[in-house]
Amino acid sequence: MQGTVDGFSYGLVTPLVAYLMACLGGALGLRCTTRSMLVSRSWRPGWLALGSAAIGSGIWTMHFVAMMGFKVAQTPIHYDRSMTFASLGVAIVMVGIGVFIVGYRGATGTALMTGGAVTGLGIASMHYLGMAGMRLNGQLEYNTVTVTISVVIAVVAATAALWAAGQVRGFLWSVGASLIMGLAVTGMHYTGMAALSVHLHGSSAPVAGDSPASLLAPMMIGPLAFLLLAGVVVMFDPLMVMGKPVWSPAENKPGIPARELVHHPADRRPSLRPHRNVTHRESRTPQNR
Repeated sequence: MQGTVDGFSYGLVTPLVAYLMACLGGALGLRCTTRSMLVSRSWRPGWLALGSAAIGSGIWTMHFVAMMGFKVAQTPIHYDRSMTFASLGVAIVMVGIGVFIVGYRGATGTALMTGGAVTGLGIASMHYLGMAGMRLNGQLEYNTVTVTISVVIAVVAATAALWAAGQVRGFLWSVGASLIMGLAVTGMHYTGMAALSVHLHGSSAPVAGDSPASLLAPMMIGPLAFLLLAGVVVMFDPLMVMGKPVWSPAENKPGIPARELVHHPADRRPSLRPHRNVTHRESRTPQNR
């Protein structure tokens, strides 16, 4: 028997809040990615790691906020705790791989395509692993074509967001990138949910696992607190608003020290004053001439 699936049991409240959470995580993560491109390599891993955790926490929180509005009329829904935590870890790790690729190789060419693909696949993996942790008196079935479309949406939109983050053009540019990232996550989520159907079992056996309210609400406190902390870090960093580097990268040529590559045009400028040879005696006792 097919179950009656309702993904909007609270109306537009859960989709809207979910989208805002995705945008928040994307905004913080992409701004940290932009910030990593404005600093020396010694600080870059820290900013990229913070950005990866922010994006991963944002998409994970978005997913389970949206799932609070998911209901199957004929059966209660519970969640496996370990699978739910694993989906958060997968999101942070896979998004981190994509962000680090773009952070170190630049948001162009092969690096952008690779980083966007890994980030998009991380979003999709988090979604379907989180769905695998759902426990109900039935079996989840997916339409393969719609699932493929959802993954393509995630990859394309994540690539576009990483490209926009790599342009380093100020605050408003990154806001647009975060809106694209939010669209990637929520669009992928609800497209994936459209691919879902539930085949109910004949018996009404009790369902193992924790209820959505008892599990998801406490678990989301940690990611939400982290997003707020990351927001404070980004908000009080002046370069986040200016979008300009405080250093000029020197050209890196093998075998040549970096200090030799710094040119001083003023030192090579010919003097307009005539040169006069001054002896050691004249320089010491000009009054004796």
